[in-house]
Amino acid sequence: QKFPRAIRTMEFYNGPMLGRAATAVATTTADAASVNPALVLAVACVMGFLYTGYCAWVTAQAPNQVAKGNEGDKSMPMSAEANGANVNEINMRLIKYSCLIQNGAMGFLKYEYICIAIFAVLFAGLAGSALAYLTSVERAVLTMFAYLLGTGTSMLAGWVGMAIAVFANSRVALKCYSTLASGFNLALNAGAVMGFTIMSLALFSLSVLAYAYSAYFGDKLNDQVEMKKMFECLAGFGLGASTVAMFGRVGGGIFTKAADVGADIAGKLEQDWDEDDPRNPAVIADNVGDNVGDIAGMGSDLFGSFAGSVCAALVCCAQSPTLHKSWDMTMVPLVIAAGGLVACVVSCVLCLALFGVREEADVEVLLKRQLMGASIISTPILILICYMYLPAAGFAVRGKSGVMWWHLAICCVNGLYSGLIIGVLAEYYTSASYTPVRRLAVECKTSAATNIIQGLALGYKSCIIPVTLVGATVWVNYTLARFLGISVGAIGILTTLASSLTIDAFGPITDNAGGLAEMCQMPDYVRDRTDVLDAAGNTTAAVGKGFAISSAMLVALGSFGAYAQTKSLIDAPMIGAFQFMGLIFGAVVPYWFFALTMESVGVAAGAMVEEVRRQLEEKRANGVNGAPDASAEDCDKCIAIATNASLYEMVAPGSLIVLSPLGVGYVFGAEMLCSFLLGAVVCSATMAVSASNTGGAWDNTKKFVKCGGLQEMLGDEYDVKLHGKKSDTHKNAIVGDTVGDPLKDTSGPALNIVMKLMAMVALVFAPSIPTKGLIEHFVTKA
Repeated sequence: QKFPRAIRTMEFYNGPMLGRAATAVATTTADAASVNPALVLAVACVMGFLYTGYCAWVTAQAPNQVAKGNEGDKSMPMSAEANGANVNEINMRLIKYSCLIQNGAMGFLKYEYICIAIFAVLFAGLAGSALAYLTSVERAVLTMFAYLLGTGTSMLAGWVGMAIAVFANSRVALKCYSTLASGFNLALNAGAVMGFTIMSLALFSLSVLAYAYSAYFGDKLNDQVEMKKMFECLAGFGLGASTVAMFGRVGGGIFTKAADVGADIAGKLEQDWDEDDPRNPAVIADNVGDNVGDIAGMGSDLFGSFAGSVCAALVCCAQSPTLHKSWDMTMVPLVIAAGGLVACVVSCVLCLALFGVREEADVEVLLKRQLMGASIISTPILILICYMYLPAAGFAVRGKSGVMWWHLAICCVNGLYSGLIIGVLAEYYTSASYTPVRRLAVECKTSAATNIIQGLALGYKSCIIPVTLVGATVWVNYTLARFLGISVGAIGILTTLASSLTIDAFGPITDNAGGLAEMCQMPDYVRDRTDVLDAAGNTTAAVGKGFAISSAMLVALGSFGAYAQTKSLIDAPMIGAFQFMGLIFGAVVPYWFFALTMESVGVAAGAMVEEVRRQLEEKRANGVNGAPDASAEDCDKCIAIATNASLYEMVAPGSLIVLSPLGVGYVFGAEMLCSFLLGAVVCSATMAVSASNTGGAWDNTKKFVKCGGLQEMLGDEYDVKLHGKKSDTHKNAIVGDTVGDPLKDTSGPALNIVMKLMAMVALVFAPSIPTKGLIEHFVTKA
């Protein structure tokens, strides 16, 4: 019997390009790989958790206050007093502002998680009851248990990421007292805690759940119907993770951009203050938002992508006429993900051991080496896994036979490098080092309007190559291995998830460190060093956004494919009244969602600006001219505005995405839901790329103008009063950045969740969705 699996003696096939499966596999008998998948998964998880613990320990050793003279951390030359700084004043401000950021961030997360928990329990009860009525009680209980586990695990991972980010920001600022390298190393270690926690926890939870369900089903898994049922129930984990991602991205995005836009309008444009001026009470909310949106939001987004891609691939494996006969072969998606985690650990250790920051230019190079190194190390590991765990004589998937092990290896590597190229393209369109952003900077000389017009054009143009590349990847992968190839391609992108999240978290941590350095009146050289780190983080963040969007597209298509296979709709016709209507309805939903989130940011930002104005008018009425600093109470009021607005406003868009596929499926039927999902995926993909790149380009245009970048381009025509910081050109760039903030950090990234969550809802509830919906029954009768 196949379950429980016994490890048997293997014979190797030595033919060219055929891999190492036993002769028995050629006769479709269940086979065991020479290395137990459970062992690979356990080793990878242990490595991930150990490296996470090490990075957390390193972060915890950093000092949290400036020492006097030779006291405290001996690695830090305490020259604060020699540079004219008041050490006691710095420490008092550091405690005040870091605590405000920490309390604000964790307070928001607490209330957001309460809302998510309430929604998850209600949804599990209602959806579970419907699933039990339409299918079976067993399926409903197993699916909803996996759903709640996915929800809880994603929330735990987000909490860990948020906790380490708000813990490390002040310590990174203090480390920059010593050297740029020490600040870089600490920020990277803190980011690694988030990145490796999320990937390790997701892999561990999915693996334990898969083995627990296999133990529950036992010998029944010899029947392919039961095997499919088990993994369809397991897909509830991906749905739970994607639910948290939806509320994390939408709620966090609304919070961060309401605070950012409000702080920019009330501070920079109206008061002519610097970005992190301590007199601006919205600045603390802005710094809280960096963690809420870019740490918890991005983390939950990619956690959901990882879980969704693995669940979709497992369902496709269970539907394979060949792979379902061997537990080892069915578990290939999880083993591939485990290989990626190992590669990320090795890459991070090697990069920190072999390379160091000696000058400013090294910071960005080292961050990119983290991701490039993980990609290069992953490549042979992925190929070896496919070689070891897939049958030599080929196997069949739904819709195609004769799929070889190296076909799936190509699909995996194809996804890996497609995501990397798309990330590099995103950097090209959003980095001030290249022509597109510099052209926007020149347009700022004329007006804010021309900057916005050209920025929109840049965004629309920037989606052409990435979307075409994803289309080519889908074509290759589908040709080689149908929907299993697409799902494995999504896992290929996410094999470097831990490294990608590490450099993603690096950005907001160093951004907060720079804000604290300015608010605490640290010496200028400290802020200069944090700005170098932040600038590199912004550049690599563009790569991360491209990475997230490309993975979301493939995850959505992989989940869609698993749904189509579950409903036997692989060869369903695309021509028909309901199919056309589904495409149109699906294309409208992303615009509806986009409008809701943009409107929410606008309303919340307006309330933030009004609150700052009220506080300043009140101070002037009392004889205080906006100085010296905003009080803790003033900052808390701004945080409360952003928190309440985000928690209230995230309900409508989140409900739209969760409920719309169910409504379409039950009312119009399974075929129309297919068309609906395709329309939503294609439209969301192009909008997400365009919005993210437009906003990112405007953000870096503002920074380019602020730091005097136009001097190089204008030469003798450059006048700092006309083209430098606080000039009209700079204010025109700020207007563009303010418009682009919700595009790149709220609505654009949240469209990633639209694609994934709608497809995952369809997959999980596929067994209960009728072939013909209510409307079609009425039309047929009529």
